[in-house]
Amino acid sequence: MTAAVEAASPAVPALGATAPDFELANQYGEPVRLSSFRGQNVALVFYPFAFSGICTGELGEIRDNLGMFENSNAVVLGVSVDSKYSLRAYAAQEGYNFDLLADFWPHGAVATAYGVFDAGSGMAKRATFIIDSQGKVRYSVVNPRGQARDFNEYRTALADLKQA
Repeated sequence: MTAAVEAASPAVPALGATAPDFELANQYGEPVRLSSFRGQNVALVFYPFAFSGICTGELGEIRDNLGMFENSNAVVLGVSVDSKYSLRAYAAQEGYNFDLLADFWPHGAVATAYGVFDAGSGMAKRATFIIDSQGKVRYSVVNPRGQARDFNEYRTALADLKQA
């Protein structure tokens, strides 16, 4: 990616900023709009690709600890550039019972709006945004390629929401 393209790309939303709204199809083809979750917290989890090793491990950890999110009045939305068909097969294989959203077309548009689309590889970066019940970004992390997120940071970010 050239410096000119990088400069034109949106930045990662600042803490306290309103999260960019979007609507994407989930793994069943149902429309999911971020703003429809006002009144609830949202863990917006961007991941590069379905069926890849690190992504499967990270989403599996969320699946196995989904109660922690629910206890914090938080819904989990996973987002990748895969098609809804791939995401449906992935969710079924791995037992994910939260929405996986297809940022397939326009390719990576939502990841771009969040400043986490890697145009050189055509995938979303490994990034998480915890969005509060008013739609404000309260936590964000973008990890380098090949580095899994620290699940304990989710615990801390969700606990901080309860105290806010």
